[in-house]
Amino acid sequence: MKKLVKRFLPRSMRGEEVTIPVVRLEGAIMSGGNRLRPSLSMASVAPLLERAFAYKGAPAIALAINSPGGSPVQSRLIYQRIRDLALEKNKAVYVFVEDVAASGGYMLALAGDEIIADPSSIVGSIGVISASFGFQNALSKLGIERRVHTSGENKSILDPFSPEKAEDVEHLKALQADIHQTFINMVKERRGAKLAQDPDLFTGLFWTGEKTRTLGLVDDFGTMRGFLKARYGSRTELKLITEKRGLFGRRLGVSTGFGTAVADGLISAAEERALWNRYGL
Repeated sequence: MKKLVKRFLPRSMRGEEVTIPVVRLEGAIMSGGNRLRPSLSMASVAPLLERAFAYKGAPAIALAINSPGGSPVQSRLIYQRIRDLALEKNKAVYVFVEDVAASGGYMLALAGDEIIADPSSIVGSIGVISASFGFQNALSKLGIERRVHTSGENKSILDPFSPEKAEDVEHLKALQADIHQTFINMVKERRGAKLAQDPDLFTGLFWTGEKTRTLGLVDDFGTMRGFLKARYGSRTELKLITEKRGLFGRRLGVSTGFGTAVADGLISAAEERALWNRYGL
């Protein structure tokens, strides 16, 4: 009888080894990318997620998140793929925040059934931002005449080489408001009654420490190994899911020419650096 009862207990309660696949979601979230500077995008993450959720016998998936955000579309696509796989494979998802899970990085964290952070992790920034430069005076100083021909009166909206128009800014803010509301709805759907009624919650502010737990943005503090061993038993092992590599250790996938890759890499690096700088990292 004891053997029969033991058979139907979770493996963690039977004292057996439990393996938890781990996927790292690290870096700025951008579409595209290249072999010199791969981006965190749906295209780059999907194969890792598929392999992790296909891991036989694993009761859960662990996600290590360290991202200052980026593309709201890519963030939501990755989030949705995680949730779809979790429901399809009937597995729990635990998120572990490292340095930062802000903006799109926090959108990724919402895919977790529980969010565990370090007391010094930066969490939040539930908002939308667009940043650019205005060069309308630079061309005249350089003696350059710029010629733009369009079909459609709004085709050159927000042109950085033209004076800013109030109606253009108003249109941009309307787009931002739509994206912001989508983000807010996701937070409310996933965090529900855990959220505090705080007027600053959806203003784009970010926090560390106990404040993140008080606001309901995270569930607890701890480490991945410590949390999972406490949850599934001392014989719990973590299995990091990494990219498959071909012969000679090269990443499998499509690559661009070296010159193009260098140029794209420099631009991506500048964009990513700006995102990290927002959080003093």
